[in-house]
Amino acid sequence: MVKRIYFDYAATTPMDKKVEEAMRPYFSTTFGNPGSWHGFGQEASAVVFEARRKIAQNLGVNYREILFTGSATEANNLALRGLVKSGKGAKIIVSAIEHESVLDTARDLKNYGAEVVVVPANKTGKIDIKQLEREIDEKTLLISIMYANNEMGVIQDIKKIAKIVKEKRGEGRYPLLHTDAVQAFQYLSCRPEELGVDLMTLSAHKLYGPKGVGILYKKKGVELKPIITGGGQEDGYRSGTENVAGIVGAAKAIELVGKARGKETKRIEALRDYFWKNLKNIFPGASLNGPTNRLANNLNFALDKISAESAITFLDLNGVAVSAGSACSARSLEISKVLLAMGISEGRARNSLRISLGRSTTKKEVDGALKIFKEMRKRLK
Repeated sequence: MVKRIYFDYAATTPMDKKVEEAMRPYFSTTFGNPGSWHGFGQEASAVVFEARRKIAQNLGVNYREILFTGSATEANNLALRGLVKSGKGAKIIVSAIEHESVLDTARDLKNYGAEVVVVPANKTGKIDIKQLEREIDEKTLLISIMYANNEMGVIQDIKKIAKIVKEKRGEGRYPLLHTDAVQAFQYLSCRPEELGVDLMTLSAHKLYGPKGVGILYKKKGVELKPIITGGGQEDGYRSGTENVAGIVGAAKAIELVGKARGKETKRIEALRDYFWKNLKNIFPGASLNGPTNRLANNLNFALDKISAESAITFLDLNGVAVSAGSACSARSLEISKVLLAMGISEGRARNSLRISLGRSTTKKEVDGALKIFKEMRKRLK
């Protein structure tokens, strides 16, 4: 049996054993509905409150500013649709390399009368901040720029963008700044006050927590309209019975990442650089897409004369899991829209792979993967 090596941590992460342990009681022992008035319900409600408090403490915010959703996609939708619910007359500014849950949502809001401006990115993956600044006017309600890209790992200067937004806002309430920090949180400090953001999205399953739990930080005073109505949970912003076990798992995952971030970032970055140095010996023609300054676990590169589809198939059959881009669009085998938006040619984009390392990655695994890449070079040259 082929030993499997997972190099796709940007898509999802395995649940940490400590997270699993923290969640276990809330599947069967403490099973009450947090909305119920009796003791079972109140016990569950207290657990959700404590998880909310822990996450808020980690982010340096008030617990009332934390909203739980069913995914980061839903959290991004709530940030955009909840703010621009009426649509008509509103202006939204997003970047060309946002996750689909931001880009597609913004495009859909155009059908309801919103004006949408998409700011381009250059070949390093950095957005055009000067153009962004020029586009902000009195109609602008929201600017949504992701902190770190899910495909490229490129890090945007959110603090600089926040400063511009604040200056443009003046004494008014708008525009607001939202950032999708789903990929960033594991390796970068994401305290909203330090970044200067009004809204921020996180995802538990990118942090060794459970799937099905998203988090939206909503600064006090920011008004949103719900996109899911019903029982009025989450202070009326997101109806639906709370996923108690998942919320507990999200809080534990965030706690663990916060404690290990500095040391783990250095370890992963060293492994990534070791992999790239040795891969270049195997594929001298391989070249990075985007900047050298990216998230510690990310490499996005083009192989010389080998398509991503062929490479992914060969590697998978030999036990190495990599991707060509976002897991949300991988099944369609489309060329990465992020790479194309950066001005990278279609031919190069077709030959590009993303590897993303994680908490379980070891040097032994990296060496094992390099051997398989070397074999691929012989077979697919």
